[in-house]
Amino acid sequence: MPSFDTVLEPNLVEVKNAIDQSNKEIATRFDFKGSDARIEQKDKELTLFADNDLQLGNVTDILIGKMAKRGVDIRFLDREAKPEKMSHDKLKQKVLVKAGIEADVAKKISKAIKDSKMKVQASIQGDTVRVTGAKRDDLQAAMALIKKEISDYPLSFNNFRD
Repeated sequence: MPSFDTVLEPNLVEVKNAIDQSNKEIATRFDFKGSDARIEQKDKELTLFADNDLQLGNVTDILIGKMAKRGVDIRFLDREAKPEKMSHDKLKQKVLVKAGIEADVAKKISKAIKDSKMKVQASIQGDTVRVTGAKRDDLQAAMALIKKEISDYPLSFNNFRD
């Protein structure tokens, strides 16, 4: 039976390259001269460091620009954490790289497919949503529906089987 998986997974190699390029630019820019501005990565958690709010905004802008150039969708970044004060009025901000479909998003995908009355079934399997159907055309229509309905997440499709 034909099927595909709907996933939310960033290209972590390109994320790492964007962080490296951002740190190089921060090190050479005049407005960061003598500051402690940088970006650190631990798995899927980024930490942005800066001396003040303006510099933190600039570090964020540089990171977003480099990620866009590397082809990484910025919707993977979860920047909802508030900046934290450190010693000597320095700031740090945690940014999470989203990976894996959350349960509520998976339910939205499943509900959208059921409400469309298409001849496909969606099943939630951990952090992916598997969609199965009898015809390939139905699966392609389901992909288009998912992309249209869930536009605030950079979903991708893999494991397409005939």
